[in-house]
Amino acid sequence: MKFRDGMWMTAEGMSVQHAEEVYDIRETERGLSLLCPTKRILRRGDTLNTATLTIELEAEIDGVISVQATHWDGAVNRGPHFDLYPAGKPAVKPQVSRDEQGTTLSSGSLSATVHPGEHTFNIGFHATDGSKRLTSMASRSVGFAVNPAPTSELAVGDMRDFKHFIFTQTSLAVGETVHGLGERFGPFNKLGQSVKLWNADGGTSSDQAYKNVSFWLSSRGYGVFIDNPGKVELEVGSERCNRVQASVQGQRLKWYLIYGKNPKEILYKYSILTGKPGKVPSWSFGLWLSTSFTTDYDEATVSSFLEGMRDRNTPVDVFHYDCFWMKAFTWTDFVFDSEKFPDPKGSISRLKAAGLCKKVCVWINPYIAQHGEAFRVAADKGYLVKRKNGDVFQWDMWQAGMGLVDFTNPEACAWYAECLEGLFDQGVDAIKTDFGERIPSRDVVWHDAEADPEKMHNYYAFLYNKTVYEALQRRFGDDQAVLYARAGCAGTQRFPVTWGGDCESTPEAMAESVRGGLSLGLSGFAYWSVDIGGFEGSPPPWIYKRWVAFGLLCSHSRLHGSRSYRVPWTIDGDDRSEEGCSRTLARWTALKNRLMPYLFAQSAEAADRGLPLSLRAVCLEFPEDPTSWYLDRQFMVGDSLLAAPVFDEGGEVEFYLPRGRWTSFFTGEVRAGPGWFRERHGFGTLPLYVRENTVLVLGREGANSGAVYDYAADVEVALYQVREGASAALVDGNGRALGRIEVGGDGRLRGTEILKGQWSVSEKGRKVDAAAAGKGIELLE
Repeated sequence: MKFRDGMWMTAEGMSVQHAEEVYDIRETERGLSLLCPTKRILRRGDTLNTATLTIELEAEIDGVISVQATHWDGAVNRGPHFDLYPAGKPAVKPQVSRDEQGTTLSSGSLSATVHPGEHTFNIGFHATDGSKRLTSMASRSVGFAVNPAPTSELAVGDMRDFKHFIFTQTSLAVGETVHGLGERFGPFNKLGQSVKLWNADGGTSSDQAYKNVSFWLSSRGYGVFIDNPGKVELEVGSERCNRVQASVQGQRLKWYLIYGKNPKEILYKYSILTGKPGKVPSWSFGLWLSTSFTTDYDEATVSSFLEGMRDRNTPVDVFHYDCFWMKAFTWTDFVFDSEKFPDPKGSISRLKAAGLCKKVCVWINPYIAQHGEAFRVAADKGYLVKRKNGDVFQWDMWQAGMGLVDFTNPEACAWYAECLEGLFDQGVDAIKTDFGERIPSRDVVWHDAEADPEKMHNYYAFLYNKTVYEALQRRFGDDQAVLYARAGCAGTQRFPVTWGGDCESTPEAMAESVRGGLSLGLSGFAYWSVDIGGFEGSPPPWIYKRWVAFGLLCSHSRLHGSRSYRVPWTIDGDDRSEEGCSRTLARWTALKNRLMPYLFAQSAEAADRGLPLSLRAVCLEFPEDPTSWYLDRQFMVGDSLLAAPVFDEGGEVEFYLPRGRWTSFFTGEVRAGPGWFRERHGFGTLPLYVRENTVLVLGREGANSGAVYDYAADVEVALYQVREGASAALVDGNGRALGRIEVGGDGRLRGTEILKGQWSVSEKGRKVDAAAAGKGIELLE
């Protein structure tokens, strides 16, 4: 939201006042409280008929300072509130000092200094050791606005006719870029954008987002988390070109400035604040196959799909039943359609016993259609959200007469979890938690009378996914719970996995999806997936195959569509050639499964550090490289592999390699960065480069057991330009740490006693079949 018309004028209909000076500084138990009048106080009479803003600076943890700006402190601060420091808050001792530079609050490595000048407003944030200036709140950067502009001071005696906003602005340095803010499909660098943090079902080709996360990361070495689950509006260099403005409707706005010596440290501290990503089991990294959305399928269809995948040498680890496992007009009543699935428990058991899949996932959402069995129970017991007149909140969008589960009601949460238990009893192992964005914010009353309907709009996704995730944990174990969520907000990274929503079957939508995954990864989410082939439309074979290559390098990989199936033989008429969809899918599935020793070890580190596994933005690994902050068509898979999807039918692709030596995974050719490169690829490869000084542990080539096997047995340990100290962690299939393999001073590997079977070492990168090396790859000048 913009409050000004250019630099000099106020926006039409707005009355705006700014903090003009710091009149008084009071030291508090945790920091500083600043009294800031909205005009300069030159004489005593100026204190009359003058508004003030209170700015509280508090030391939170090492490297984190919170900032709260308040106009009228008597306003009720209704919930919900983000669940902060879920694992406990580390101790920090605030330090306050005063000198000619001003009054400084230090919280470990981060400090905020209030300028000492008389009739001045300026608060600078910097490294405590003086090594770096980060950002500042300069003149006229904190204020409040009233709309419509009151005709007199007395008019605001009745605030029901007015909207009150509070805003803060932080400065942007020359060349600074801004990233994150959830799963956003537009430009990777948010500079110049107006961003509204308000969950919406808008697809991937709009400025709306399913997962709005009130955290952004700056290329200058800090992050900002806005502590408000309601609608937050940002002007990222779009109202004042040199400032980021955040505003909310209300009387107070609180945010946290997070400093770290690199972006990874910033994300780690953010994970302390809002929660670390949960760990997920090894089977979840394998290939997921879906029925797709509105297709007509039954038990025979499911079996034929899985048998067809087996016949084409493509193991499926997870089979997913989308919406129509339930009867039309009954979603979500948790009951299999008896006509299509007369014996769901037996059917699922037979699929697993035959080795056609390891696990089963089903689709649900939090909207309860009135024609399903669950509606009457939920309505009678008060488990559904109500209108202000006492009616159950219903509408006919999506499902006829649907109500909305009230997850602020503990009894409703327990009932919903009990319904899930019935599915687990039938053999269901994972849950796709779809929707959760279309949450009403008007004419609605929650069970929790303190819940602000506007704040509940985004926060609903947290409560919904938390309920399902904890039900999975109770049934299967803490690190064995897997859901597949679409909606999210700050904190829902604790409940993995998420996917990118409704994309079209086009190369442009694939690029949109890459940007969405990169942005979400810089918002604290470790795992992310996408509908391979695109959700809307029917992909031509070339798009399907290019998307398969991209999708199998995401942390999680699922074939899913809307009105058409995504099994490969339906895409190209069952072309069984090497360039056909079936062989392409088989090759990329085999590659991902072979990477599992590396991926699963990297997954454990990503969860512990609050980092994205894949898609990981290149700037996380190479923050000192200015180009890395603009790369939105490529990504890291963990810390050692760089991948560049191909968006062109003919296979031409341009990509960037940061400084260092990089080895092509497919050919063994070494390239030196930094620099841009162009290649042309067939459907079996893409630019996939291994970083120098990498010890890459690969599973046995040719194995066809899926993603779950013994990651220490029969492995190939591939060394890429290693130096002393280069190492790789190894975990078993349950995520238990086995140890590290490390290069010693004599160049020999240490720690190999954790390896089993017929393992081998390849000293110049992995063994590449000379006949296959470079097949389908053309280097372009």
